Amino acid sequence: MSIGQITPDFDGTTVLVTGGAQGIGYQIASYFHSAGARVAVLDYDKKLLDEAWGGVDRVYLTAVDVSDGDAVRSAVDDIVAWAGGIDVAVNNAGIARDAVVWKLTDEQWDSVLAVHTTGTFNVTRSVVPHMRAAGAGRIINVTSYTGMHGNIGQSNYAAAKGGIIAFTKSVAKEVARFGITCNAISPNASTAMVAAVPPDRLAEMTASVPLGRFAEASEMAPAVGFLASAQAAYVTGVVLPVDGGVSM
Repeated sequence: MSIGQITPDFDGTTVLVTGGAQGIGYQIASYFHSAGARVAVLDYDKKLLDEAWGGVDRVYLTAVDVSDGDAVRSAVDDIVAWAGGIDVAVNNAGIARDAVVWKLTDEQWDSVLAVHTTGTFNVTRSVVPHMRAAGAGRIINVTSYTGMHGNIGQSNYAAAKGGIIAFTKSVAKEVARFGITCNAISPNASTAMVAAVPPDRLAEMTASVPLGRFAEASEMAPAVGFLASAQAAYVTGVVLPVDGGVSM
């Protein structure tokens, strides 16, 4: 059996990806870059950013804390000056600070919501005026199964990802009249967070996936590519599960 391939073409497009130095974010940025886009990669870790992307053409690197609204606004202005605009924004940056709720510290709670939820807000607020001026744009947020169903030891992470889902739907309604779509993906991939799960628990999690495995991080990128494409012009406000069926 032969499965056909969709060849993406983002030549001339400018794509912003947060958390793009490693994991899913790196794979998403690489996908767009391979498809001809100019890619602005934002990440908190400058060393990882330089190691992953240093010297690559059509790439703009910015070490920034997405929870800092002023820093994000400045970074977006610089990217627009570099590329002339921003066509696609992918909010992927995230962290985990796990603990059961009665042991969660203020720092663990605040930092997770600051990076995931406030970071997504900061980037979105900064790019929308530029997309409005262009009359088009794509915003794609990365959420999680945990944001819809919860998980033991991750009430902060669940709250952050659940907030992103609600934020995605609200923004989709606000910006649709400007030709901008706002969607999200809910991934289930092998990442550093998954690697930190104890082996017995990881085995249980893997067994719960109908397709029988965690995806490679690179398998998340085509779904983002679809939502960013012209073919998805009539798709907005949705959360696309890319999870091997675990959310069924």
